[in-house]
Amino acid sequence: MSKIIVLGGCGAVGSKAVNTLVNDQTFSEVIIGDFNIEKATQMATDLGFGVTAKQFDALDRQSCLDAIAGCDLVLNCVGPFYSTVKIILAAAIEAGINYVDICDDPDVTLEILDLNDAAKEAGIIALIGMGASPGLTNLLAKLAADELLDETDTIDIFHTHGGEPFEGDGVIGHRFHCMSIDIPMYLNGELTYVKYFEESGMALRQTFDFPLIGKNIPLYPYPHPEQLTLPRYIKVKNVTNKGSVLPIEYYQLTSEICRLGLSSDEPIDVKGQSVIPYDFALAYIKRERERLLKETHFGPQKGAMSIVLKGVKNGEAMEYRLHTYSSSQALGEGTGIPAAAGAIMVQKGKVAGRGVIPPEGCIKPREFIDLYMPLMEASDIEAGKSGQSSLIIEQVDAQGNVTQLDF
Repeated sequence: MSKIIVLGGCGAVGSKAVNTLVNDQTFSEVIIGDFNIEKATQMATDLGFGVTAKQFDALDRQSCLDAIAGCDLVLNCVGPFYSTVKIILAAAIEAGINYVDICDDPDVTLEILDLNDAAKEAGIIALIGMGASPGLTNLLAKLAADELLDETDTIDIFHTHGGEPFEGDGVIGHRFHCMSIDIPMYLNGELTYVKYFEESGMALRQTFDFPLIGKNIPLYPYPHPEQLTLPRYIKVKNVTNKGSVLPIEYYQLTSEICRLGLSSDEPIDVKGQSVIPYDFALAYIKRERERLLKETHFGPQKGAMSIVLKGVKNGEAMEYRLHTYSSSQALGEGTGIPAAAGAIMVQKGKVAGRGVIPPEGCIKPREFIDLYMPLMEASDIEAGKSGQSSLIIEQVDAQGNVTQLDF
């Protein structure tokens, strides 16, 4: 008998992780942990036998300890992680319970990596950043660097998604955070920082062609943890991360609101009423998102990631492009399914070591892909979109010739 609790289990990502874990049956009991106990209870009832619900407050240490008590593993899907992850991980360490999260905030990633010794002393594995980006990106980069190239010069990570049924406050808040903080990039063998709205960040903007999703998709510098962790496990000169959200008009609206300072949490007086700009911004963006999805005729949710590595193979310059995409799934599936796969691997003893470790430091990439792809395909079938998710590997030689490789 094994028990897992998915914290934030009612959210877009957490709910997909819950569904994946229930269908996989590695765990005999799946607990939906959420502040909204009514929604969690209804979700547990709908999923049936072996699924229960618990209420908890992600910002309250004792509440977290009470929620995870008696579990074999904690899967943390509660964003924004710059507010929650240190509290929840500290609770897991104190309770001596293995832990997985999808933390995508680089600033707090550095802070939780400092809990490595504490996690080792507690005898647990804390697998951090096990989503799409970070997560799947890390493992695909490690796979290509280890198996396809003799020397790796550059790793560029590109991602986009959109059209999800809903976006929660935590997702939008994370986006504001990404645009406001110093953005790490690993350039010329050194960690450096750029700013989204300044020349240092604007210089990194570009477009990219994603298979199935579209061509010339605008991308912007993204503060994810890969730039911090990949150079610890791969000898490389450059690691960059760029992304956007579709439709691009929606992402640009979010960017402009942030640029204007309307994501501030400092109250302002409006006709005698105290108004927090951040609260207004969230409500406005969620309303406008629905309008933009309709006006752009966006259609079903979709998502894609590409990891492009450049280096040397057999003495010659070589480039490899690893693409994952789905025409039926996006943020929830793209992040929730890798998170569930990471939890399954931890439970099955396929994650090496103890301490706080990113995926590329403790998981064999091929073992993960062998588990992950069938889970994605099963999700496609459940959604009535059989065969819409895929992994493509392309080799590009010095003359620009492109060859598609078998995995």
